[in-house]
Amino acid sequence: MASASAGGGGGETPLVDRCIDAAAGGAATVEAWRRQRRSLERLPAQLADALLRRLAARRLLFPSLLEVFQHSVEEIDLSGHIAVDAEWLAYLGAFRYLRVLKLADCKNVNSSAVWALSGMSTLKELDLSRCSKISDAGIKHIASIESLEKLHVSQTGLTDNGVMAISSLINLRLLDLGGVRFTDKALRSLQVLTQLEHLDIWGSEITNEGASVLIAFTSLSFLNISWTRVTCLPILPTMRCLNMSNCTIHSICNGEFQVLIHLEKLIISAASFGNIDEVFSSILPSSLTYLDMSSCSSSNLYFLGNMRNLEHLDLSYSRIISDAIEYIANIGMNLKFLSLSNSEVTSQALCVLAGTVPSLTTLSLAYTKIDDSALLYISMMPSLRILNLSRTCIKGFMMENSVKVLSLSALEELKYLESLNLNNTQLMDDVIPPLASFRALKYLFLKSDFLSDPALHALSSASNLIHLGFCGNILSTTGLRKFVPPATLRMLDLSGCWILTGDAISAFCTCHPVIEVRHELIQELQANYGDERIKYSKEEMMELQHQAKSNSSMHVAQLPPELRRSV
Repeated sequence: MASASAGGGGGETPLVDRCIDAAAGGAATVEAWRRQRRSLERLPAQLADALLRRLAARRLLFPSLLEVFQHSVEEIDLSGHIAVDAEWLAYLGAFRYLRVLKLADCKNVNSSAVWALSGMSTLKELDLSRCSKISDAGIKHIASIESLEKLHVSQTGLTDNGVMAISSLINLRLLDLGGVRFTDKALRSLQVLTQLEHLDIWGSEITNEGASVLIAFTSLSFLNISWTRVTCLPILPTMRCLNMSNCTIHSICNGEFQVLIHLEKLIISAASFGNIDEVFSSILPSSLTYLDMSSCSSSNLYFLGNMRNLEHLDLSYSRIISDAIEYIANIGMNLKFLSLSNSEVTSQALCVLAGTVPSLTTLSLAYTKIDDSALLYISMMPSLRILNLSRTCIKGFMMENSVKVLSLSALEELKYLESLNLNNTQLMDDVIPPLASFRALKYLFLKSDFLSDPALHALSSASNLIHLGFCGNILSTTGLRKFVPPATLRMLDLSGCWILTGDAISAFCTCHPVIEVRHELIQELQANYGDERIKYSKEEMMELQHQAKSNSSMHVAQLPPELRRSV
């Protein structure tokens, strides 16, 4: 069931998925059934949507084929399809029951092309994000679609005039204008959109004066004003998610300290503050579950106070020091995600966290100064599933009374650990064997100047490993040939293993066809694997074809020498 859903993208049952897969088997198959228009018109919307998705994914969809889906399909996602242009939209505009149309990143969709969508009566959602050729003229066509509830036009060519034209779409609940450089004047024109719940206006030219009109949106729950000059927001009591990244923040509640906003998600990456404690004093502590303060200059975490319901905390690239970790420990009971990467935390700071984050599933300490002494404290975080220790001082061992003790063994206490990143550390071959006994481990990334063949061989017994990154290590041709991969392995990344030869990689791929191998030589190997029919003239090909027909059970030994392959 899971694989079927993944393949179809719409949760189809295995039988339905197989039928859809067969129908999208190739151009000849499509040509065979496309003439059965009446049957296709009666196809349930869910199945029609799934079939069209599969055709699009396999690049089997073309404009005239769209016509057979006009009476059945309700949702279409053609995002990123470069071929989509005015001809495609001419067919799409005739769809009778279309509710969702996604054309993000379709570079050939322009203002004249969207004329075909004018007046569509069933369309609820339209995504034209990053269609750079959409201008104010195109929006005038879109403004005639009165049924629209969601409109995405981020990073298009709109100006103030185009934004003001959107004001006629009074049923809008979501409006994404990210990256469109409009001014306060245009924002004021949107006050009539009183049903707006989601407003994305990052990168615009609005100021505090323009932001004051946001109070007109009495149902607004999501607001993104990152990369703007806004420093102070009016009181928005319904707001639950706020993004003010790369802003200078003085107040999110118009300076009213008696008012508490029930924010659930706050993203303020790379923001600066007038008074950070005053900013956070406007938030109801118990409501906040998601806080992203990555790249913030502040080293003060006192404001965390009573935010005991926090589940996601990103402090990467910040100036926090080890002493501030105590504030995290005090509110760590419900924490599930914590990133301290690129910060000044040390191994001793993690001692404070040990035992205080029982629900933590993801921890990133990449680019920090922690060493092997931290592993014991990390092992006391029982729910960890994802651990990033890349570019740290981890060596995999410690010296105790002149005796070398393998430190990675401590992580065996983490019964649920699925992903471990040890890239760009100081690991050596003899510290790798303990990793093979991590029973839940599925994703492992190892890169060090000191890892070679024995390290790879030690992982043969890693019983659940699916993805192994062994990039940039000193792996020899012989070492790869002798490697017996775990039965579960599906991805082996050997990028940067410069000693390997194309023959060794090719031989490994032949012996283990279910494993996808990544290496710089793979593309070259695929390029060299040409169509061997080009070695023969037309007459020789006809003769070979005749021989094949006359002896359907032809043995390998009967093949011409040029076509024989070594076993």
